Amino acid sequence: MSLAQIFLSEFFGTFILILFGAGVCAAVNLPKSKAQGSGWIVIAFGWGLAVFMGVYAAYATGGHLNPAVTIGLAVAGKDLAAGVPATAANICIYILAQMLGAIVGAVAAWLAYKKHFDEQAPGEVKLSCFSTGPGIRSYGWNVVTEAIGTFALVSWVIYNGKSPSELGPLAVAFVIVAIGLSLGGPTGYAINPARDLGPRIAYAFLPIPGKGSADWAYSWVPVVGPLIGGVVAGLLIPNMAGLF
Repeated sequence: MSLAQIFLSEFFGTFILILFGAGVCAAVNLPKSKAQGSGWIVIAFGWGLAVFMGVYAAYATGGHLNPAVTIGLAVAGKDLAAGVPATAANICIYILAQMLGAIVGAVAAWLAYKKHFDEQAPGEVKLSCFSTGPGIRSYGWNVVTEAIGTFALVSWVIYNGKSPSELGPLAVAFVIVAIGLSLGGPTGYAINPARDLGPRIAYAFLPIPGKGSADWAYSWVPVVGPLIGGVVAGLLIPNMAGLF
């Protein structure tokens, strides 16, 4: 594939991911939404299905949608997708497309819920529709949580190459739901730098009435934690038990 084709695939897949992922957060959290207060299980399944759709949309490039997955596969010595080697240029195009797709997806979710964002609500509630935040702020431990969740995800992606099930996007959707239900409580499980930073950037420039800070002091955690988890998975998993 050309660099343009790689870019468009990952851009569109990540756009779909954030449109539906940020959309379910808006549905659950915003005033006067018919789904307001429906809870964490709805959010976890919403994000799982968002991944399902996004991976299908970006099937041509392996449906990474996540810089931690892209870097984890590169560290593991694997191609990024069939016929797409893990060159520096390809890695940069993947990550650029993921970030821009996340920003545009967040803007689209805001447009869908524009009138609800215009309603009075605490700034942190509106921010939660775009980006993650910790239940207990402890930057070091928040990084650990994000690294563990991302390690689980990227490990599964690497192992999945040997899976006979061929469940593909449906399987990764269930993995995302499982991570959300089991490990998502402390930080909101970004497990994806683009998923958090892209929408956070969109929140910062969108004209949302009554919005507060984008919480830049925390913004590095859902970037650094997932990258650590992805790199550790890429280094460790291919060398376990001679499976690869």
